[in-house]
Amino acid sequence: MTSSTSITVAVDCMGGDFGPRVTLAACRRFLSTHPDARLLLVGRAEALSGFVDPRAEAVAATEVVEMDDPLEIALRKKKDSSMRVAIEQVRDGKAGAAVSAGNTGALMAIARYVLKTMDGIDRPAIAGQMPNFKGGGTTMLDLGANVDCTPEHLLQFAVMGSALVSVLQDKQNPTVGLLNIGEEAIKGNEVIKKTGELLRSAGNSGDLNFHGNVEGNDIFKGTVDIVVCDGFVGNVALKASEGLATMIGGFLKTEFSRNIFTKIAAILAYPVLSAFKNRVDHRRYNGAALLGLRGLVFKSHGSADEIAFETALNRAYDAARNQLLDRVRERIAHAAPLLMGAQADRAEPAVTTP
Repeated sequence: MTSSTSITVAVDCMGGDFGPRVTLAACRRFLSTHPDARLLLVGRAEALSGFVDPRAEAVAATEVVEMDDPLEIALRKKKDSSMRVAIEQVRDGKAGAAVSAGNTGALMAIARYVLKTMDGIDRPAIAGQMPNFKGGGTTMLDLGANVDCTPEHLLQFAVMGSALVSVLQDKQNPTVGLLNIGEEAIKGNEVIKKTGELLRSAGNSGDLNFHGNVEGNDIFKGTVDIVVCDGFVGNVALKASEGLATMIGGFLKTEFSRNIFTKIAAILAYPVLSAFKNRVDHRRYNGAALLGLRGLVFKSHGSADEIAFETALNRAYDAARNQLLDRVRERIAHAAPLLMGAQADRAEPAVTTP
């Protein structure tokens, strides 16, 4: 339950590559820094028995959604999974948000089934942060929930992303960029061109602060607060970002073991590379929001350690405390005339009989 004095977060303690070993350690860290928070720890009783805290309550779940489980199994066969039970806590009003490091596809499918989609939203999207050179994060969506999108879907993503950034980063009028192969309005395929037209209209009507088209390098430059794209492109960009941090970490380890010249070069470069590695450390940006649902759900990276999972808990807590759902509803309601107009324009004309 979420009140003015306490924020409750439901945690799928069994999800992810490491399960309770990481999630419970992260929960301890989280509770130590959030005296007004409560946690519902969802999982198998034996796995949760060693966690004792007056602000944490165990909620039993007998099944676990594995990382390689097909959607059919996760959604229809494992009805008492820790993932599903955690989301049900949000549906039933017992928690303000849920967090899981489990199978992304299963999490989206179960969340959409249990919580349903918000009025005015056709498809939920995954929104997360990518590190940028300004020392902060660029919010990007969709990160993998929707491979094929219409211009109307991308407009909805932009509106929801604006609400997310306004709540979690306290930016009331965040800038939005449309990911494209160039900044010019004439570039891109027909979906992107039409999306650009809708976003410009949204900018003119005050529904968005639309910057214009942006390119891939603008994500890391921090040119805009929010970058909108389909889930295929977004997921590729996300994995590339994570790979960059891993590559730099590997370099810092291996170059010290080579010959004297590479050792000297590595020593000289170490402070700069180490600082850059910390800046792009994906653990600082872990916790993607599943936007467009009638409840708050956050997805942690499956390989998250306790620091990264704690970051996801922090983001879920902040979203619930700052009433993200209400902000999304307000922005969608304000943009409703534009959204409905765009859908009407795309609808095929009725066939009449002469």
